Amino acid sequence: MNTAPPPLAATSDHRVAPLFEPITLGRLTLPNRIVMAPMTRSHSPEGVPPPEVAAYYRRRAEGGIGLITTEGTVIERPASKNDPNVPHMYGDAALAGWARVVDEVHAAGGLIAPQLWHVGPRLDPLDSPWEAPGPIDSASGLRDWELPRVAPMTDEAIADTIAAFGRTAADAVRLGFDAIEIHGAHGYLIDDFFWKVSNSRDDAWGGKTLRARTRFGVEVVRAVRTAMPGDMPLTFRLSQWKGLDFDARVAETPAEMADWLEPLADAGVDVFHCSQRRFWEPAFEGSDLNLAGWAKKVTGKPTITVGSVGLSSEFIHDGASMPAPLDELVRRLERGDFDLVAVGRAVLADPAWADKVRRGRTEEMASYDPEMRSILF
Repeated sequence: MNTAPPPLAATSDHRVAPLFEPITLGRLTLPNRIVMAPMTRSHSPEGVPPPEVAAYYRRRAEGGIGLITTEGTVIERPASKNDPNVPHMYGDAALAGWARVVDEVHAAGGLIAPQLWHVGPRLDPLDSPWEAPGPIDSASGLRDWELPRVAPMTDEAIADTIAAFGRTAADAVRLGFDAIEIHGAHGYLIDDFFWKVSNSRDDAWGGKTLRARTRFGVEVVRAVRTAMPGDMPLTFRLSQWKGLDFDARVAETPAEMADWLEPLADAGVDVFHCSQRRFWEPAFEGSDLNLAGWAKKVTGKPTITVGSVGLSSEFIHDGASMPAPLDELVRRLERGDFDLVAVGRAVLADPAWADKVRRGRTEEMASYDPEMRSILF
């Protein structure tokens, strides 16, 4: 498998034009194909985003991002987050903070979607002195290869969690967000139910087939979709890899991928946001299509690709990363493999990244440094 980034040849200015074509998703028309990827910022004490968070997102809107996806915002469950400074999307104070974010982004001419999140068993207690209150929510209690299993979720806990996703979506609609994203990737709660390694249940929430294990995710999608206007876009983030296992695979074949995603599409997902560590790598043997390419092929839905876009090294990298050309990305976009492109660390490093790409000012782009993870600017 090729882990090296695409060749670092100079990107021709005219070659980026496809990135700046508008696209319509339901009632929403995006001015370009660039999405700000969700990135945990941990700058919301007690779950409440302060004015600095609103200013952070406004700067990205001013920088020309087509659609901003927020950091993960957690639903109302006792152990839904793994960091005390992760923002809530519930409670009067937190919702007031997000109303400020929406207002600032709209004032700058931008569009924004919250990412609704529950970390499930991914609490990482050994890495932080903080511990989430209440019971841990998980499919079958698997937290780590070296930790003992905890009790799996009861039917009552599952029902309450699904309802909490619906309430959170309703609040997001009321605040004026333009779209909503559900986080169903990376080993967090929804993805915990998809993966056969972490979901060994033998009741209605498990099963030996991937299609059977989609049930929890499908019910979350239905609850969120019911709380939204019918023409408001709903995106769903998915991945093969997990925080526990970078080589994990939910779907081993395109047929299994169809079993995974078709029920979610039928439940109301409009766009699949497909997370890879490296966007240029094929998802399955026999084709150079990446994960977003296959998701589009098996569902017919628009897709977002993401994974080390615009930088010289992948995201699991401790050193600085330099700006990288976009030729391979644009080639795949023009070919129709996917419809949108999510950019993470490059936009974290440079709020004006999209505008600089559009104007051909690539020599002015900032490099990414891991220390930027702890800074809000």
